[in-house]
Amino acid sequence: MFSLSRLACFIAVAEELHFGRAAERLHMTQPPLSRQIQQLEHELGVQLIERSSRAVALTAAGAAFLPDARRIVALAEGAAMTVRRVPAGDLGTVNIGFTGASARAVLPRLLQAAREKLPDVRLELREMVTAAQIEALAAGELDLGIVRPPVSRPGVLTRALHRENLVAALPADHELAGAEHLRIEDFDDQPVIMYSPVDARYFNELLISTFTAVGASPKYVQYVTQVHTMLVLVHSGLGMALVPESATTMHPDGVVFREVDAIRDRPVQMNIAWRGDNPNPALARLMNDVLPEREWR
Repeated sequence: MFSLSRLACFIAVAEELHFGRAAERLHMTQPPLSRQIQQLEHELGVQLIERSSRAVALTAAGAAFLPDARRIVALAEGAAMTVRRVPAGDLGTVNIGFTGASARAVLPRLLQAAREKLPDVRLELREMVTAAQIEALAAGELDLGIVRPPVSRPGVLTRALHRENLVAALPADHELAGAEHLRIEDFDDQPVIMYSPVDARYFNELLISTFTAVGASPKYVQYVTQVHTMLVLVHSGLGMALVPESATTMHPDGVVFREVDAIRDRPVQMNIAWRGDNPNPALARLMNDVLPEREWR
């Protein structure tokens, strides 16, 4: 099979139609250039270039072969450039898990920054609850997780990414919908849509401790995992809920949002999680260039 160096010699002669100029362009002398062309012709079994004492011309076979020779050399050069970009993290894929709530809180900002700073890194997104993300990280199926604390899996590292307050979501015709602010005590004896103690443990434990601290005893009418499901149930009049403030951007019909006094002292937190031994260079670039800790607090 012919080598790339012989193709480069052929292209130079074909474009210059002069062995002297082609040799000068390739920084070599004419005899080895001529040998390269002869060896290429021998390997292909056809004459590519007609030589005479007065002129150099392409044969019909040489003219037909020139576009393919250019394409092969260009592909090889492009492949070499591409493969060199992978270890630097400029090119590659990062598999990212995220919770439903993070889709509105942090994903738009993350995706925009990634497009601007790492346009050739592909982000594969998978919506998963926190527990499933941690398992996928440990198994090497995810590179990065956007999760709720706590995370206590050996080998999985975390740091804070985003904090926001909880707000009350009420049916528009609820007796408390007209109030400007609510208190935690207002949830006492009220029908409340609660987070699942398994798949949304972080929110479940946070709210239980918050209600317990003031002696409130809501009536939990449903346990769900996703915030958007919770808002659907609020809209249906099933009860009240406490949701991250970013959920207000969903603008659901028939649902009003109200600040809750004192709960500002207990903001909900979102972390990023990753395996400390993950060798993916694109992940390192994403964390350094798109998710630097100084810009996500």
